[in-house]
This record gives sequence, structure tokens and C-alpha cells, in this order.
Amino acid sequence: MKRLLTFLVILALIGYLSFKGAVWWLADQRLADAQQAIEELGVIDRGNIRSDLVGRLVLGDGSYQDFRLTRPVAFDRLMFNAGSPVALVSALLDPEDLPPHWSLVAENLSLGLDTNMFRNWVTAAGDATPALFSPVCGPDHRQQLGSGDLMRLGVDGVSGEAMVIQSDDGLYAELTTANSGSVELDWPGARLNPLSLPALTESTQSPVTVTLRDGGLMRRVAAYCARESGVETGEWAGIVMAAFRESLAARGFGASDQLLALYRQWLTEGGELTLELNPQAPVWGVPVRSDESGDASLAVRYNRSVVPDVYLERVEPAVPDVPREVLEPVVPGESAPVVDGWNLANTENAQTWVGRTVRVTLDNGNVVEGRLASVGDERLEVARLIDGGEVAYPIAIRLIATFEVWRQGQAR
Repeated sequence: MKRLLTFLVILALIGYLSFKGAVWWLADQRLADAQQAIEELGVIDRGNIRSDLVGRLVLGDGSYQDFRLTRPVAFDRLMFNAGSPVALVSALLDPEDLPPHWSLVAENLSLGLDTNMFRNWVTAAGDATPALFSPVCGPDHRQQLGSGDLMRLGVDGVSGEAMVIQSDDGLYAELTTANSGSVELDWPGARLNPLSLPALTESTQSPVTVTLRDGGLMRRVAAYCARESGVETGEWAGIVMAAFRESLAARGFGASDQLLALYRQWLTEGGELTLELNPQAPVWGVPVRSDESGDASLAVRYNRSVVPDVYLERVEPAVPDVPREVLEPVVPGESAPVVDGWNLANTENAQTWVGRTVRVTLDNGNVVEGRLASVGDERLEVARLIDGGEVAYPIAIRLIATFEVWRQGQAR
């Protein structure tokens, strides 16, 4: 009896170690496949791999570095729960053979912010169509809210938890952050296939319910950007709304009065916004009214109250009066003689003048003078003394007409 018990214990131990080893090896292979699939987009640092007998695979202390970003997304723990050890091994052998019920939870996700989050080659290849969400945030009204502005607001990074739950009823996903709100997606009937993400939209005919909560961030953004733009909050919201209407017109749409009012309210007050969208439909299911379309309206709830008459109207696409090339910065060369006082410099070499007194003239004629605090790929910061304190102003390099440095003791 004792020998039988010892044999069973040894057999169980061998089985346990074999399971752990097989799961580790299969997980390592699947992660290598994932890295190969996205090798042109980024790099995966899987961290350490662990598993247990209840069917969970855990990656610890890993990260993902997207080549388009200057900072990686890190996580303390990424846990995939297949529900049983057999289902876990089957999913690792064939990722298309996922069980009917599974979940993926990321704990302590973090993304540190930088003054320039996107690589310069990403911003240089940006879409010429103006963005729909482009809050003005600077002395030049073409300057938009950026990561540097969020850092000056006290948001040095984004951290929180994320989860994806697949069930027979559909797909549920949630991202909750500590300082910038949350987003939830509830998609009835949807089925996620990790090997064919585009098939997700074809797996169901049901719309997806998206819920956004800003966590109080939008009020802070509105107050900050209005101050940086040198206007009151109401006037700032009007400037942003004008840009929103122009962006829609560039796409051939006009917005209903209720849609404009809702967007303005969200800009200045934030809150909870719930939308029912259809990724398979044109314009994500937002109704585009015409004379024959009746009274179709997008299903929207703001702070849990239904908002009626939210729709778009078809209009002729707006043609910009000024070619895009005109908006490119005109930077003088550095061949001019250097004398005492203000001397022209090239923004490409602005990094060499950090800490010196500079004067920046924008395309619209506005002038910002102060200490050059920092220089990034697409922005530089000029610090000025205001009320005994120093305030740094972010300026998009592409909007600079002339860049001057105060240099003393130089002969002509």
C-alpha cells in the first residue's frame, strides 16, 4: 500500500511538472508567433510565464513597445483564464480553439506620458483630413491638446486595469484608469478570434454599446486649454466647436443641433456618455438623414438620460481656402550674420539653445518670448515668468514662422 501511494505521488508530480513544462513551452511559442506577426509594429516583452491547474496562464512584469510611441505599455500581470487545464492546453495548441467562456485580465497597466508621445515620422505622415476631436490648447489656435499639456495638468501617465470577457452572450471589455476615466464595450453575440481580428465585426449583427466616463478630466482640460489659449472657457468651446463643424464638413457631413450641443456639453463638463454603434454600418451606424430618411436618431444617453435627435446630414465636402503647403513653417537659414541681440536660428537645431532666451514668431503673427525649456520632435516649450512663477508654453514647431535666439558678444 505504501509503495502504491508513493507511486501515485510520483506519478502526480511527473504529471504536474509535465503540464507546467508543456504550458510554458506552448505559451512561449505562441508569444513568438505573436511577435513575428507584429514585428513591423512593435516589440513584446513577455516577462515571466506562470500557470496553474485551474486553467490560468499568467505573464508577469512584461510590456509592449509600439514603434509609433516613445513610451512602452507595461503591465504587472496579464492573466488568461481558460477555465480548465485541458481548455488551456487546447487554446495554446490552436488559438482558434478557444473555449466558449474565457477571460483576459491585465493588472496595473501603465503608460508613462512624454512631451512627444508619437515619433516624428508618424506625425509627418498624418492624415490631411482634420481630426474630429482637436481641442485648441495654445496661443496659436491651431495648436491642439497634446501629451505635454496633460503632463502640465498633473497627468504624468495613464494607469489602471483592463479586462476582456468572452461568453456565449457576447464580448465584454473594460478599461478603467486611475486618473482619466474609463471605457466599456458590451457587444452581444460577438466572438473574438485572436488570429483574425477583422472577423470580429462579422461575427454578429448586433450593435456595440460603448460607455465613456471622463473621471472629471474634461473639466480640467477645458479650464487649462482656455487659459492657455487666452480666452474664456465659453469662447474656447466655441472655437473647438467651429473646428468640429469644419472637420465634419471636410468629410461631407453636417451635425444636428442636438449633436453639437451634446459635444459642447461633453467638452466642458464631461460625464458619462453611452452610445450604440454599429461597426459594419457606414459612419459606425450614426444616422445620416436626408429628405427620405425620416426621423432616425443615434441611441445616446448622457449621464443616463436619453438624448434625442442625434444625427448627421449629408453636405458637399468643404474645400479649404488655403492649401496645406501654406501652413508649413517657413524657417530662415542660418547664413545671416550674427550680431548682438536677436539672431535668427533654425528650429532643427533648437536643442542646442535649451536654457537660452528665445523669441518665437508664429505664422499668425503671435510672438512668444522666454526661456527655451525643452525641445521634442514636434513641439518645443518656452517658459515665461508670470506672477512670480514660471509657466511653460508648448508650441508646435510646424506653426513657427521665425525662431530667434538672444546672443551677446558676437561680432557682425
